[in-house]
Amino acid sequence: MTNKETSNDILIAHIIKGIEEVKGNDIDILDLREIENTVCDYFIICNGTSNTQVNAIVNSIQKTVSKSLKDKPWHIEGSDNAEWVLMDYVNVVVHVFQKHIREFYDIESLWGDAKVTSIETNY
Repeated sequence: MTNKETSNDILIAHIIKGIEEVKGNDIDILDLREIENTVCDYFIICNGTSNTQVNAIVNSIQKTVSKSLKDKPWHIEGSDNAEWVLMDYVNVVVHVFQKHIREFYDIESLWGDAKVTSIETNY
C-alpha cells in the first residue's frame, strides 16, 4: 500500500468518526479511483435531519480531523444554508446533505461506476 492510500484511509477513518460523533445518517464511501477523469479519489456522503445537524456534522469532522491529523479542508462550501455542505480535503471530498436534498440530487447515481461502501451505524 502506498503512502497516499494509507493517508487517505486514515483521513477517511477520522472523517467517519467525526460523522458518527454527532449521529450522521446513511454514510456511504464512493471509491472513484477506477473512474477516469475524477477530481478526487473518494466521496464520503452522509446526511443529517436539519441544517443544525448538518452544521454539527461539518464542525465535528473539522474538529476530529484537525485534532488527530493536524489537517484542515482545502475548501468548504454551502455552510450558510446547510442543505448541502461540501468539504474538500483534496483527495477526499465530503458531502453532508439534509435528507431531502440528498434524495433530490442523488449523486450516488451520477457516480454509478464507483465502488460504494456503506457504513453501518448503531444509533
